[in-house]
Amino acid sequence: MAQKIVIKVHMGSDKCRRKAMALVAATGGVVSVELAGDDRSKVVVVGEVDSVKLTSLLRRKVGPAELVEVGDAKPAKKEEKKEEKKPETVPPYYYYYPYHHYSPYGYIM
Repeated sequence: MAQKIVIKVHMGSDKCRRKAMALVAATGGVVSVELAGDDRSKVVVVGEVDSVKLTSLLRRKVGPAELVEVGDAKPAKKEEKKEEKKPETVPPYYYYYPYHHYSPYGYIM
């Protein structure tokens, strides 16, 4: 089951944000990555990833990081809308009949 992991990382510039996003996205088992919070200092990761190893990787490569939340990833309720089934329209099937039939003997039949 996919986990939702929230890690708060001290990122002072856009370069640090790009580096953190690239590190997390390159990790195996990650389904999605996004930045959250008012100052975009939280990295939200969804996937089958070890949260402790991911946090220590961010500490080594980017800067101070702390694990805020680990939980099950739940789909948004907005995506659960039922779609109405519409009858399929079948495109017309056209046969091609050539006007002239040529025989192998060289004259028109």
